[in-house]
Amino acid sequence: MLLQLSEIPLTTLSGIGKKTAQKFAKIRINSVQDLLFHLPFRYEDHTHIYPINELYVGLYATLQGRVIDINTTSRKRKMLIVQISDGNSAIMLRFLNFTTTLKKNFSKGKLVRAYGKIQRSCVGLEILHPDYEFLTSKQRLNDIKKNLTPIYPTTSGLKQITLRNSTSQALLLLKKSEIQELLPSGMYAQQMTINQALHIIHRPPSNLNLDLFNKHKHPAQIRLIIEELLAQNLSTLLIRKKKQKELANPLPKTSTLKQKLLKLLPFELTNAQKRVVKEIETDLVKTKPMMRLVQGDVGSGKTLVAALSAIRAIEHNYQVALMAPTELLAEQHMLNFSGWFKKIGLQVSLLVGRLKDKEKKKQLARIATGEIHMIIGTHALFQKHVKFHNLALVVIDEQHRFGVHQRLNFCNKGLKQQIYPHQLTMTATPIPRTLAMTTYADLETSTINELPPGRTEIQTVVISDKKRDDIIERVHNACLNEGKQAYWVCPLIENKSEISEIQSVTNISEKLKRKLPNLKIGLIYGRMQASEKQRIMRKFQENELNLLVATTVIEVGVDIPNASLMIIENSERLGLTQLHQLRGRIGRGSVKSYCILLYHSPLYKIAQKRLSIIRQNNDGFIIAQKDLEIRGPGEFLGTKQTGLVDFKIVNLIRDQDLIPEVQRIARYMYKNRPQNITAIIDRWIGNRNIYSKV
Repeated sequence: MLLQLSEIPLTTLSGIGKKTAQKFAKIRINSVQDLLFHLPFRYEDHTHIYPINELYVGLYATLQGRVIDINTTSRKRKMLIVQISDGNSAIMLRFLNFTTTLKKNFSKGKLVRAYGKIQRSCVGLEILHPDYEFLTSKQRLNDIKKNLTPIYPTTSGLKQITLRNSTSQALLLLKKSEIQELLPSGMYAQQMTINQALHIIHRPPSNLNLDLFNKHKHPAQIRLIIEELLAQNLSTLLIRKKKQKELANPLPKTSTLKQKLLKLLPFELTNAQKRVVKEIETDLVKTKPMMRLVQGDVGSGKTLVAALSAIRAIEHNYQVALMAPTELLAEQHMLNFSGWFKKIGLQVSLLVGRLKDKEKKKQLARIATGEIHMIIGTHALFQKHVKFHNLALVVIDEQHRFGVHQRLNFCNKGLKQQIYPHQLTMTATPIPRTLAMTTYADLETSTINELPPGRTEIQTVVISDKKRDDIIERVHNACLNEGKQAYWVCPLIENKSEISEIQSVTNISEKLKRKLPNLKIGLIYGRMQASEKQRIMRKFQENELNLLVATTVIEVGVDIPNASLMIIENSERLGLTQLHQLRGRIGRGSVKSYCILLYHSPLYKIAQKRLSIIRQNNDGFIIAQKDLEIRGPGEFLGTKQTGLVDFKIVNLIRDQDLIPEVQRIARYMYKNRPQNITAIIDRWIGNRNIYSKV
């Protein structure tokens, strides 16, 4: 009987005790099969020993020699410098902030083998923090590695040597057993078995092309990339197929309330808004629940599209619920929807965590009886004590902050006699094509790719905070002499307490008041009372304030056409998408608008790249794609919230050309090998399985 590698615990391997097993568990490795699917992210070539006189700057190389000199220095920072020679030439190994033990390990005459990137110092070639090992004379020539050396993702206290030794034992067990082959042969060109692929990926022979391997283009890597993408695709395909079997209340065309609202608006819908409303209305007349994502740039009018969709459900005597990720955004939606709906006789309610018990009970009772037509809230909406009377449409704003589980749980709140509500999700963070085809493949997509007429392009400039006084003078001229309004944004800084953040933004506000005594300056931050925030925002909207100092809470807010200048402090700390969202608060009128990104030196390369992109682009779709490329899907979406994009080997940017092929294989598997689908999903997604709670 073959061994089931998924059932063999790690502690059966030599060198893995209880404490080491706990470290492995931190990176979700609990069995031998888990270990085999913990894949290297790059490789090093330790199979060739370079003579020191053949080394050059930029080369990653293995070399060996005897220690001929040891020095320490502590001028600017503590350093250990070890000089080794192979008999013809010498090179330095440099260690920063070394320990006493490390220094003792290096003694003159010891034989050392080292690997690292060759770089130039003021006195010659060196390797900074090399990988190294001490050799005996017998090992000098006989112990050269025959395979490329894999480098694995790891965690604190778990060394590469432990990962490699454990994987070697797992590969021996794999030879005695086999991992089940779930992908039929002949699905694509150069296909190999899962077992062949795992052996090559963990121990690639030295004659393989290292550059090809590090680019993840070898057939062994392609085999695993395709199966992992397949697992993702099949899981969303299951959601789509299940949804097709579900029933929803059809919402036929109505026009009375919709026309009333449209007549109240001081503007016409854009062509893009009209097209998206039509796409939604086409879905709503069906007996299958709508699953549609509306994406549009900042200021494109998604909220109004949601309001027109909500009216359709309300006219048929159903309820609508809108869920936002933060209380501030929920409060802002409450202002917008109540402003529109109260004029046409509809009741809107806000349900958030900070409501007092008495008020909350009152709202819950009105929701349960159906007195409230539109309910707006946060995660509080899918708590057990929230009972809807007849929910027919759920709207989820900033959907990238919610995972599939949360979206589906919210929809299930409206489940009544096996009738599901329709679902409309919205985002101002455009979803790049690769994510739309994978992570959000369970949704139909509508795009509002047009801004309302009269908007002017925002000019963005990047300036050192050393020129702060010049910027303050510019704010003075814009507000006092030109009659414009401005935002001064102070981003929250990670690892700082909430109190210190409030103190920080308050200090900046006070400094600006001293330097700009003739301006009326307001202050707003997240933990203010909702009524106080609304009062300040209303004063700014009515031009009673010249300058608003704020944290990033104004990432979502009201339209203020006269606000045409924004200064963002510490802009190097923010991601592209958030910078673009903040910038979207200005440029809402016909006046030329300017966004000034203040940065604090030194400005690192990755921050330089981000600020350069945001300076050169105003298109949210281009910015979202660049943000995905820089941060990867996990950070872009927030892996903790989605639980979907923590891939083992897939890189959606690098591997996007494989997606159409994977979609073809997924359709084949669903039709011809349905018995393999659950096993494929479990192998790659495990207990993060997105269909398990559908």
